[in-house]
Amino acid sequence: MKMIDVAGKAATVREAVARGRLRCSKAALAAVKAGRVEKGDVLAAARLAGILAAKHTPDIVPLCHPIALSGVEVDVGLVRGGVAIEARARTVERTGVEMEALAAVMGAALCVYDMLKSIDRGMVIEEVALWRKAGGRSGTWRRAAG
Repeated sequence: MKMIDVAGKAATVREAVARGRLRCSKAALAAVKAGRVEKGDVLAAARLAGILAAKHTPDIVPLCHPIALSGVEVDVGLVRGGVAIEARARTVERTGVEMEALAAVMGAALCVYDMLKSIDRGMVIEEVALWRKAGGRSGTWRRAAG
């Protein structure tokens, strides 16, 4: 095992976007909408959890380079059947930010799960995927629709 040596790469602007969702019950969604979740504001807490997860990615992904993030945005919203999450991570570095964007989505989803588990233990975190990355030697990549 080894951490990839990125010393020879040029520092460039890099961005990654990841998305995911948490499927939950109507009762859990209703509690979030009505602001009746005992632990507080679910969507605000999830946004913060996502940002923190992005910042701590190298702590949970062993061979991931610690990088200076220039920005992380996490959008969390209610959708039919659950909660949709989108994270965007940016940096000027020698390596990409895909792992940070994915970690942000997972961190936000886990926060929602934690806050709603007293209402719905059957929630499912699903469809977590990279949707776009830009920058670096390989340029821009987008997930095909569908």
